[in-house]
Amino acid sequence: MDLEEPIASLAARWSAQARWTVVTGAGVSAASGVPTFRGSTAFDASLSHDQDSSDRRPSAGVAYNREAASGGRLRGATASDPPSSRDQDSSDRRPSAGVAYNREAASGGRLRGTGGLWRNSRPEELATPEAFRRDPQIVWEWYDWRRQLIAAARPNRAHEVLASWSRLQDGFTLITQNVDGLHERAGTRNVIRFHGSIWELRCLESCRGPVRQWDDARVPLPEVPRCPDCGGPARPGVVWFGEPIDPDTLRQSDRALDCDVCLVVGTSSLVYPAAGLAAVARERGAYVVEINPEPGASDVDLVIAGKAEEVLARVESLIH
Repeated sequence: MDLEEPIASLAARWSAQARWTVVTGAGVSAASGVPTFRGSTAFDASLSHDQDSSDRRPSAGVAYNREAASGGRLRGATASDPPSSRDQDSSDRRPSAGVAYNREAASGGRLRGTGGLWRNSRPEELATPEAFRRDPQIVWEWYDWRRQLIAAARPNRAHEVLASWSRLQDGFTLITQNVDGLHERAGTRNVIRFHGSIWELRCLESCRGPVRQWDDARVPLPEVPRCPDCGGPARPGVVWFGEPIDPDTLRQSDRALDCDVCLVVGTSSLVYPAAGLAAVARERGAYVVEINPEPGASDVDLVIAGKAEEVLARVESLIH
């Protein structure tokens, strides 16, 4: 399929004054060697992207409100309730009787890295609050392996082009489902981390200490990280399966959807609420473009079936 015509059409819409909002997913970082875990039944070292909550539909309690795609606003944990002032994720709740917190596992020895027992599990079996409470060491061994892969990765051409546009357009916003931090490393301005960051940690029990969330870029991690305030186990600062998106993140994303162009890059457009962002933008008058080797969005004006790094590089060459 000839991509030159749709690429030229997208390039013609670029201007420094335009308000562009870009939504990125796993495909943007795939060329950097970051694992996707898409379609995996168990882990394999050859897998190629990240995402804790980007490859699965939400649970019933974290449903995307499709009414919001008809001109409304993005909603939080329920279809009827507005976002609250604090993130009502499961890290704020004590474990239920069936999901007891394994303190012995949390006080275990050093992380075992690539040879850990996490290889016998599926991503959705590890990226949950329940899995962490059962065995924080196994979950952290998985995250430690991922952090090492990401630390060795470098931003690719897709990251670089988007970073350049963010510096040239005052109305540019990037909403990323990726937790790898490669957009920031490329120098992208105005980034909204829809699913959090693998490089941030927070207390599992949400203790009331002064340090609510902190950066930790150590690679590899020597042991299960601890909260600097209460000494309990720390968890990755990401959105796990079954957890809602942070209300402040939803509000920022909602504001960004009042744009001229909404570019959806490298995402399957199957996971809500992120998959509904383009539909909301289009209802508000934005021109929506999808860039993905296997397009999946339905509410778009233009589809470019190609790899993010190749398509964006070509668009950049036409703009400048």
